[in-house]
Amino acid sequence: MPIYEYRCPEGHTFERFQSMTAPPPDRCDVCGATPVELVLYPVAIHYKGSGFYSTDYGKGKPEKKEAPSGDSASGKTEAKPAEKKPASSSGGD
Repeated sequence: MPIYEYRCPEGHTFERFQSMTAPPPDRCDVCGATPVELVLYPVAIHYKGSGFYSTDYGKGKPEKKEAPSGDSASGKTEAKPAEKKPASSSGGD
């Protein structure tokens, strides 16, 4: 059974150890004031694993760095091998 914390209009807080289906208390346990409200606290969440960080999200498939030899559907990959020049010819003239 969970522990619930309640607050009255006078500012007192008190805890109740009760089931989830039990009705909330009618009056404050400290001063008897009404109505009481349930106090909610944020829950600590720890994201672990891949896909939870901004650097991991939406990466998609990695782009291919090499142009495949042979047939290709796009003209861009056919132009890449022709643009490559040997390193020795551009060096020491």
